[in-house]
Amino acid sequence: MAITIYGIKNCDTMKKAFVWLDKAGIAYDFHDYKKAGVAKGDLEKWCKAAGWETVLNRAGTTFKKLPEADKEGLTERKAITLMLAQPSMIKRPVLDNGKKILVGFKPEIYAAELAKAASGKAKG
Repeated sequence: MAITIYGIKNCDTMKKAFVWLDKAGIAYDFHDYKKAGVAKGDLEKWCKAAGWETVLNRAGTTFKKLPEADKEGLTERKAITLMLAQPSMIKRPVLDNGKKILVGFKPEIYAAELAKAASGKAKG
């Protein structure tokens, strides 16, 4: 099962997720959307799976610095447009294991959802 984790390399939450995945012995590919951007199709898929309200990081400084007009009347379409223009507004990490999209990092959720992927592999 191919796992891709999306985010920004220097984010503290991303670092915690990397450590967790490494300790669990789970192989993954990392996509840095600050450097490589994010495909509109991926963003739409994440929003459909988790809800755009979950994917949009309203707590981050990038969102908070937006003009009030951009923050008002948010819809999925408007949120996707904002996140495509400024990927820092995407909650981190986004993990795609091919079957499920996980947004944010909570060790207990990773353990529950990814235990199947780690079973049968050597743990480090």
